[in-house]
Amino acid sequence: MNIFCKMVGVAAAALVLNACSSMNNNTAVPERYSDLHFDNKAPIPLTVKTVEVKSEFTPSFTRPHVEHLLPTSIEKTAKTWAKERLEATDFSSNRTAEFIIKDASVIETEEKSTQILTKDRLKYHATLRVMLRILDNKTSASTNVEAWRDLTMSVDTSIEDKEQHWNDMVINLFQAFDSSMEKNIHQSLNMYVKDDNSITTY
Repeated sequence: MNIFCKMVGVAAAALVLNACSSMNNNTAVPERYSDLHFDNKAPIPLTVKTVEVKSEFTPSFTRPHVEHLLPTSIEKTAKTWAKERLEATDFSSNRTAEFIIKDASVIETEEKSTQILTKDRLKYHATLRVMLRILDNKTSASTNVEAWRDLTMSVDTSIEDKEQHWNDMVINLFQAFDSSMEKNIHQSLNMYVKDDNSITTY
């Protein structure tokens, strides 16, 4: 009886090892799309104690909202942008920077063709709207950026091609957002950027 129990125990252990090796082998399917990162650019040094990243956007998970279907999340990528591009540099101050995501939606609409031989089309409108606010005791200063991108494709586009187009749309969206937000910070919040002595005229 003891010998039988030991044999069963060895067999069970072998099954566990086989399961683990099958999960970790090199033939596992890799992720098709990697998360976007922005650490290839120098962070923007803000003279604040902390940078708080918040989101006020709540996805509905119902059409026409389809942001949850994209392989690359706009909301998650916006949080990554803030963590990698905004840097708190004045830990002795009472100032706080708030990076607030207001909108990170993608809206899908179907456009019916008016031509017999032309297929219906799907249109996508991606929006990223963010406020960056500096709280300084009882005063505050802020800047807002809204970036958007449109995408159109045939209604019978395969899911694989859709994901590729969606991913490209998000990349283009953040290229525009990155440029606009950095420009706005240096123009509207330059007094809170370390070693930025520029003077903005209005």
